[in-house]
Amino acid sequence: MTIEIRRHGRVGAEVLGVDLARGLSPDEIAVTRAAFAEHGVVFFRDQEIDETQHIAFARLWGEININRFFAAHPRYPEIALVVKEPHQRDNIGGGWHTDHSYDAEPALGSVLVARELPENGGATAFASMYLAHDALPGRLRSQLEGKSAVHSARHVFGSQPYAYEADRDTRRDGRVGNATAADVLSDVVHPVVITHPLSGRRAIYVNPGFTTKIVGLSDEASRALLDEVFEHTLNSAFAEDFHWQPGSIALWDNRATWHYAYNDYHGQRREMHRITIAGGPLA
Repeated sequence: MTIEIRRHGRVGAEVLGVDLARGLSPDEIAVTRAAFAEHGVVFFRDQEIDETQHIAFARLWGEININRFFAAHPRYPEIALVVKEPHQRDNIGGGWHTDHSYDAEPALGSVLVARELPENGGATAFASMYLAHDALPGRLRSQLEGKSAVHSARHVFGSQPYAYEADRDTRRDGRVGNATAADVLSDVVHPVVITHPLSGRRAIYVNPGFTTKIVGLSDEASRALLDEVFEHTLNSAFAEDFHWQPGSIALWDNRATWHYAYNDYHGQRREMHRITIAGGPLA
């Protein structure tokens, strides 16, 4: 088999000609790593991997960050369960966000494996923060230069969310939770625009899910600036949908992309397994 990288519309690339159950050769790892750095998200099709192989693949990219807020796989705590049952209304991840921006050293990436899919619906949208940054109007670019922003887990997972009540059903039925851990987790500050450590490209690093305030601005001015950034970034020119099939796997870069899970498959079951890969400080 010969590895091939094929662009996936506006955002991402598909990695063809590899068998993740067999494992990747050093050359295949190098090619995949380069595609990951360039595109922000890479997709694999027609793979058959079990949980131990999922964990082994994730460890190729870094240390595993065990999620504090999602229900864990009963036998493999490294794997977070992303499940919606037919009777449940809300899904997990049904809003634009990037994983773990609330950590002092945000996650490098996430590996999501499709385990059970609805007959229709259930796609995931990805947005490129590289493209969004490159297209910033001059005035907005100047406003963001040198700014930092606050990111919060308490804002979403805490016992008293102070901006909005997110994922009400998922908290109530235990799919998402652990307010005790969220309540003691300090908010963190990251640059609004980062230089990506792998690609060297500039990327916007705020997101609607976990960013709460621009440092040094009044609440009103901060909200207005964040709203303008989010409106700019949600331009469809920067985004692309990924339609899951049996055997699909996505590896995305939390420092270069946002993602959004569509909640358009009511009455059907969807089960995904996610592993988060630890990262490092941002600059």
